[in-house]
Amino acid sequence: MLNLAPSSRLGINIRTIQRIERGQKAGLESLKSLAAVFEVELNELLPEENMNNSDKFSEEENRVIEHVKDIKGFYSHLINYTVVVMGLFLINFLTSPGYYWAWWAALGWGVGLISHGISVFEVYSFFGADWEKKQIEKRLGKKL
Repeated sequence: MLNLAPSSRLGINIRTIQRIERGQKAGLESLKSLAAVFEVELNELLPEENMNNSDKFSEEENRVIEHVKDIKGFYSHLINYTVVVMGLFLINFLTSPGYYWAWWAALGWGVGLISHGISVFEVYSFFGADWEKKQIEKRLGKKL
């Protein structure tokens, strides 16, 4: 059990401290106050599930994980595009079948979708990993 001075020094309620002692999740502000009182870094008090797990994987594994997330994002974008454009064409057909204005929305968003696909599948990458690495090295003034 924590033996603390009055909770006013902490800036948090004594009940909050009791809940934390019982193992309940503490809020970020409470953790910041506790870190300040005990003179420790905030990340020492954060639960492990909130911490970045990237140190558990190699750099190559992290790159692959990020690439898979990017592919997932692209497919989500593609599904959203398909559903919304189909809806727009339906609305267009029901409201003004003489003029297909939905083509403009499909064309504009389609250009963005194609650009997203080219970026994700690295067909041609203007700002790929090599570019990022060169920019970081240039700004740090040293090789990574």
